[in-house]
Amino acid sequence: MSVRLGPVVSASHLADGAVPALSEMEFALTLLGNAFHRWLVRCSDAAGISGLTAMDVLVLHAANHRGREKTQADICLMYNIEDSHVVGYAVKKLAAMKLVETGRRGREKTVRVSEAGAEACRRYREVREALLVEAVASIDMEDGKISAAAALMRALSGQYDQATRSAASL
Repeated sequence: MSVRLGPVVSASHLADGAVPALSEMEFALTLLGNAFHRWLVRCSDAAGISGLTAMDVLVLHAANHRGREKTQADICLMYNIEDSHVVGYAVKKLAAMKLVETGRRGREKTVRVSEAGAEACRRYREVREALLVEAVASIDMEDGKISAAAALMRALSGQYDQATRSAASL
């Protein structure tokens, strides 16, 4: 006997619409987002960088990205963050921990990874390679499939942004 349960969702009333798979994707994104944020914090702890939130870790990695100074606005744009104060708070915290250095470019506040921050990112990468990358490789998830999933999520983010703008005008 085979039982068809339908899509795996957290809100069945939303899956009753025209695209039930979208509700399935939303539930999967919720699970993935929570797991990813938990991972960011635990991986940082394992790398010897304690006391950071998931946003702090993301901002640290953004500051380290390509070894170039960024503005806080650049980081907000990169991560699609609407509230710049969230990034500003993370920058202040990371600066107090000597993981980033701040400056100014005209009126804009800038952030650059410090040597201690770059070393923290290197340790984070080592832990990530040992614990996450090897585990993902063991489930036979090839780069092409991961890239296709990432492209789909970026495309959906644009759809959610457009729907958000539409909802704001109602």
